[in-house]
Amino acid sequence: MAAAAVTGQRPETAAAEEASRPQWAPPDHCQAQAAAGLGDGEDAPVRPLCKPRGICSRAYFLVLMVFVHLYLGNVLALLLFVHYSNGDESSDPGPQHRAQGPGPEPTLGPLTRLEGIKVGHERKVQLVTDRDHFIRTLSLKPLLFEIPGFLTDEECRLIIHLAQMKGLQRSQILPTEEYEEAMSTMQVSQLDLFRLLDQNRDGHLQLREVLAQTRLGNGWWMTPESIQEMYAAIKADPDGDGVLSLQEFSNMDLRDFHKYMRSHKAESSELVRNSHHTWLYQGEGAHHIMRAIRQRVLRLTRLSPEIVELSEPLQVVRYGEGGHYHAHVDSGPVYPETICSHTKLVANESVPFETSCRQVSPNWGLPSILRPGTPMTQAQPCTVGVPLGMGPGDHWVIPSLIQDDVDLRDTRRHCDKGNLRVKPQQGTAVFWYNYLPDGQGWVGDVDDYSLHGGCLVTRGTKWIANNWINVDPSRARQALFQQEMARLAREGGTDSQPEWALDRAYRDARVEL
Repeated sequence: MAAAAVTGQRPETAAAEEASRPQWAPPDHCQAQAAAGLGDGEDAPVRPLCKPRGICSRAYFLVLMVFVHLYLGNVLALLLFVHYSNGDESSDPGPQHRAQGPGPEPTLGPLTRLEGIKVGHERKVQLVTDRDHFIRTLSLKPLLFEIPGFLTDEECRLIIHLAQMKGLQRSQILPTEEYEEAMSTMQVSQLDLFRLLDQNRDGHLQLREVLAQTRLGNGWWMTPESIQEMYAAIKADPDGDGVLSLQEFSNMDLRDFHKYMRSHKAESSELVRNSHHTWLYQGEGAHHIMRAIRQRVLRLTRLSPEIVELSEPLQVVRYGEGGHYHAHVDSGPVYPETICSHTKLVANESVPFETSCRQVSPNWGLPSILRPGTPMTQAQPCTVGVPLGMGPGDHWVIPSLIQDDVDLRDTRRHCDKGNLRVKPQQGTAVFWYNYLPDGQGWVGDVDDYSLHGGCLVTRGTKWIANNWINVDPSRARQALFQQEMARLAREGGTDSQPEWALDRAYRDARVEL
């Protein structure tokens, strides 16, 4: 009754509320308090609701906190271990780590290409700090420019001095000692070979069709007279008309042809190229003038430093009396069977042929040395352009350059028939593009109109220099090449550089100008 009076509730209401509360089993100490003298008629002191000892006890709380701290400590230690382990790997991944995963594909931006506007157009550029230069358009097909005063007289003399100190070697296309190996790679039947040579499919081999295959000449520039001489020696042309039928070609023993080619000792005037050349390094550590010239080429072409710095070194060429270079292109054709010489290190592709991939051909004249009494006007010109005997719109094919058994590519005989002739002037540069654009900011097919050559030198000595810029028609392969060269440069060591960049024989030479 007393309990009901304190709450001010009816006994029934109090009983209902008590029944609705959570029921906890009374612990032993609660029962002990009742036994100690708290009767039904006395008010019990107010106490919190009793809960199980396992939840409320101080000992349980302490044990729980110890386990929580141990758990957090282990987690933090594990995170620190993973962090520092990944940091070490990222700074020095090692060859095994680098081999895992392809990684993102490297990409390159579009190539810069100068506009010709029109023949005779001039624009002013600043290639060096103390003077202006002018770029003059000489031709739109091919796109060809001239830059007077690109080199100073002192720079021209220095280049010749460095080349002479380095030593020049004879220039040759398909050397004689490699001829048999080259011919052994032609694993085709005699019938298939005839079909390859018979370009007009008339069942006969004319002289012009054989002349078109200059590689068959073992570096020997074949002429109509030399071919007929060979026919007579191996008895391949019984009627002597200079034309081989399928039957006459089938009767010919190709071993006699190889034997004749091995036994023929070509004179220097009979070679595809009659000159001497050497290479001058332009990379880090080179002579300061060589470095300055490379930077000048960089500003002229407006290409990226990575492309220019990873291109071929400067080639210096000397043409003595009787020197020449028959018509050719500086870049090989773009076929699935070919690969660029400068990117073959990273290609990881098995292809049978290797070719030069040169987007730009900067070329400049060095001092011409003439015999005493020779007028300067008789210095021989360097043919640049296309000695084509055809009109606009004609499709370019090799036989079209050979008309009525006259080979227009022969610069010893027919240099005056070239579409464009440029007389080399000391320090004047010319440059042209060897590839057509692909419409997507990169190089496309080889420009057939970039065919050019060096005319016959009849007096004195002609010096020129070539500073080719290499670009792979495969954009992805060029990007991979630049990425790999950058990685090798970071890791250090000259052995990581391309073979043609290793020669620093003259880097410490000091030449008095």
